[in-house]
Amino acid sequence: MRRSVAVRLSALLATGALAAATGVALSTSTASAATGGVTGYATQNGGTTGGAGGQTVRATTGTAIHQALCSRASSSTPITIQVEGTINHGNTAKVSGGSCNTAAGVIELKQISNVTIVGVGSGAVFDQLGIHIRESRNIIIQNVTVRNVKKSGSPTSNGGDAIGMESGVRNVWVDHVTLEASGGESEGFDGLFDMKDNTQYVTLSYSTLRNSGRGGLIGSSESDTSNGYVTFHHNLYENIDSRAPLLRGGIAHIYNNHYRSLNESGINSRAGARAKVDNNYFEDSKDVLGTFYTDAAGYWQVSGNVFDNVTWSSRSGDNNPAGPNPTSNTSVSIPYAYTLDAATCVPGVVSQTAGANKGLKVSDGSCTPQNPDPTDPGPTDPDPDPTDPDPTDPPTGTNLSLGAGADGSSKADGTSYGNVRDGDMSTYWSPSGATGSVSVKWGTATTVSKINIREASGATGAIRSYRVINHDTGAVLASGSGAGVISFAPTSLKKITFEITGTSGTPKVAEFETYAS
Repeated sequence: MRRSVAVRLSALLATGALAAATGVALSTSTASAATGGVTGYATQNGGTTGGAGGQTVRATTGTAIHQALCSRASSSTPITIQVEGTINHGNTAKVSGGSCNTAAGVIELKQISNVTIVGVGSGAVFDQLGIHIRESRNIIIQNVTVRNVKKSGSPTSNGGDAIGMESGVRNVWVDHVTLEASGGESEGFDGLFDMKDNTQYVTLSYSTLRNSGRGGLIGSSESDTSNGYVTFHHNLYENIDSRAPLLRGGIAHIYNNHYRSLNESGINSRAGARAKVDNNYFEDSKDVLGTFYTDAAGYWQVSGNVFDNVTWSSRSGDNNPAGPNPTSNTSVSIPYAYTLDAATCVPGVVSQTAGANKGLKVSDGSCTPQNPDPTDPGPTDPDPDPTDPDPTDPPTGTNLSLGAGADGSSKADGTSYGNVRDGDMSTYWSPSGATGSVSVKWGTATTVSKINIREASGATGAIRSYRVINHDTGAVLASGSGAGVISFAPTSLKKITFEITGTSGTPKVAEFETYAS
């Protein structure tokens, strides 16, 4: 399984990439997005292949997506639809045909099968427009952003769900997508990733879900328990109030996800649901696992999770958190092969892989993100520039830390904050405990987009996990595992902080270099 994940897209859109580069629409492609790369429960029940073996077409509007579906010989004729640009209400109309059942104001995948929708080129954004899957099977959605879908206000789409599935849906793989809102139900939004009314064999992988009141659900009510067999892995849930996810009945496998800022509750297992919760990293959150807002109990099997600054409320009535020391109350057998990353490196792996436009990077199961087959350009950059810089290359230009100030949270005897910006690898800073932070600061705002953390001799590998923080605002610029080069969006600030959150020994930071580019 490790090999299949690491090279999961070795044949990804081989002919589709050529179409993107040349502007020529191709027919009868022999390759399809994600062929052989599907993971989790979507590999079961016959597997999920999407549009493999079918025609590949390009679409820059929602209407063109519907037209591609409606132009097939039948509702089950395989097709891969490469999408680029912004899809919105203004360019998404209903199209009629014998092989489709579409509607305006929503991407409607209804009563169809064998379809892949994949973002290519400069990216695909579904703006205020949801994707609705109903009475359909064998669907792949990959490398797209869906944002600000509303159920009230204007405009509305898909009942407020970014991606919603219902009514006998089978075998769906959603991978490397970004699903986001700008608030909760009171602002007109609903769920980011919802499944109901007998939806089964679904995988959500390497995706980002953020800034929403509701992450998503499996089952619309306590009586809607026919859904299940869903895998969630290597996803980032960030700034979510609840439902991360909400499970009503069925089985879910939840592993190697990074949960950050779950404000009210997280994984909510209820109405007999059983969740296998492995090697996740929960951070700065509340009540991340349990049965909430009901007396219909759910169950969980837990192992290898990290709870970093997680608070737990008291158990009473319909509020039953699993913590502060979660233990298993069921067992769940998983029918497919998978490889777990260590929970301590999950923030780093997820930050580099999860979401749209990340180059479809995946983990190889040893805490190391991997690119798809380097001989295949893939859908996100069908005409790559060989001169594009690698963000992990050694920085060039002036080390802005030289001559700057420095401080931190604590320092071990014999070490100094100033040692991290003196250009001398023989001196270093260590925290007084296992973890701590050190900062570089300037008298005036300075633009930084890359840092290089260099460990002192004999301490290589001691830093297991970290956060890079804009000290002026408190914003997290990056998080991950290990020392070395760390890149982020150019940021103007007076003070930047490197916070060590996990170690495997005594950390020794010899140099905290900062660069503008």
